[in-house]
Amino acid sequence: MRSKYSIGVDYGTQSGRAVLVEVTTGKIVAQAVKEYTHGVMDRALPDGAPLNHDWALQHPLDYIEVLEETIPAVIKSSGVDNEQIIGIAIDFTACTMLPVDDKGTPLCLKEELKGNPHSWIKLWKHHAAQYEANKLNKIAEERGEEFLKRYGGKISSEWMFPKIMQILDEAPEVYQEASGFMEATDWVTLQLCGLEKRNSCTAGYKAMWHKEKGYPSKEFFKALDPRLENVVEEKLSGEIYSLGQKAGELTEEMAKRTGLLPGTAVGIGNVDAHVSLPAVGITEPGKMLMIIGTSTCDILLGEEEKIVSGMCGVVEDGVLPGFYGYEAGQSCVGDHFQWLVENCIPSYAYEEAKERVIGIHEYLTEEASKLRPGESGLLALDWWNGNRSVLVDVDLTGMLIGLTLATKPQEIYRALIEGIAYGQNRIIEAFEESGVPVNELYACGGIASKNKLMMQIYSDVTNKPIKISASDQTPALGAAMFGAVAAGKEKGGYDTIFEAAKAMGKVKEEFYTPIPENVEVYKKLYEEYKILHDYFGTGENDVMKRLKAIKLQAKKR
Repeated sequence: MRSKYSIGVDYGTQSGRAVLVEVTTGKIVAQAVKEYTHGVMDRALPDGAPLNHDWALQHPLDYIEVLEETIPAVIKSSGVDNEQIIGIAIDFTACTMLPVDDKGTPLCLKEELKGNPHSWIKLWKHHAAQYEANKLNKIAEERGEEFLKRYGGKISSEWMFPKIMQILDEAPEVYQEASGFMEATDWVTLQLCGLEKRNSCTAGYKAMWHKEKGYPSKEFFKALDPRLENVVEEKLSGEIYSLGQKAGELTEEMAKRTGLLPGTAVGIGNVDAHVSLPAVGITEPGKMLMIIGTSTCDILLGEEEKIVSGMCGVVEDGVLPGFYGYEAGQSCVGDHFQWLVENCIPSYAYEEAKERVIGIHEYLTEEASKLRPGESGLLALDWWNGNRSVLVDVDLTGMLIGLTLATKPQEIYRALIEGIAYGQNRIIEAFEESGVPVNELYACGGIASKNKLMMQIYSDVTNKPIKISASDQTPALGAAMFGAVAAGKEKGGYDTIFEAAKAMGKVKEEFYTPIPENVEVYKKLYEEYKILHDYFGTGENDVMKRLKAIKLQAKKR
């Protein structure tokens, strides 16, 4: 009997990738990546129209190109017949949302609206809706809205409703024209199978939906703005579907574009972080997965609903059925290091890297590895892109203290790594203080698999062992697993994600353990980090926000 395969497509911030996975083993037999043609539009629209500060948009046709290029590529390179491919599912960064008409067509593709930035896809890191997020949080707190505590006390500007509110505030014509606002993962799934199936993961974590209580009340939305009273019924209507369900079957049109067979099972869409949990074999509480990339998302299972300071959400069945899924995270991780090498590294470092025939990141990592904990005399607050957890405040900014005329670039590089690790430890503390145990750490993503220094520092700072995903494409593998579940055992797949995780999810044999002498030094440094964290992050000194306001005012002159 010939092997069966499934396809997972992972939509990231800068690119999309497809993997073809053997269903019985979880082995990735082929993979392909497509950089988005339009990338992240944070300065201008395709027609050149400038964008304001904190905007981050994308082009919907880039997502279709990913399907059209990567899926035929993995089929061709693997030599697998399309009749052996039983399912497909996707995952996405979130909240990445777009307004659509009644046929599901993105409004930015309409000639009369393409010049309006609000008609385009708002990427997860679109932070220009912070005013609306502040307003939502203030009114929810004043009304004593029960849902707020499930999100650590604050709703982020990265989420669905602040983005909708910004559209209503700044482009009411776009709001009126929109028949609905969709998560990109649901929109692409709609393109695949022709059916609108909104998933419970993004609804729960990014749109304040609750399995038992639904969305917040009409009264709450009316309090935000009378025009929003019926926003759920008018703009988000439709049943919410659980992860692991089948969304539908591949349409004739998409079969022609991708090279797959019509009728191939399509799974419900998911989020890149949440879909990764079963891909490393986690099916029980107490094991936190850190999905480390441009940003970091932390996922943890629990057996009961607890309120955790600064968490991004707790959703029943939000990750795996039968458990409460907790989410937290950090807004700036890989972006930290990219910023540094693009703006702050002297020419001699590039020259030395070239002489060693290595990249600049590898060079800085090697040099930083030669330093002992505390040797740089530096301490960083990891807020270059705001703070997601535990402060939930995008208006916070980065900080590096301890600089002297003798400071070297590798010392800054290491300080940034340590700052991120301190931020991760603060998140872990918040969960443990709230009665949600974190017994083990797991990590996935390119940084986790390649940067041994960073993972060792994480282990030393948190004083916990860290296991690493066996796959360098963990989210895509997780999506492929849900594709196999959508197909079901009858077609050669699985009936539950737990069965799929047992067979297909894996970690590497090697793992990281804390080095006792490093742990002791980092305990001292972490205490200093917490002093700065609380001083600048909890309102005692809002200098970061004042500076940001002065900057924006100066740009308007």
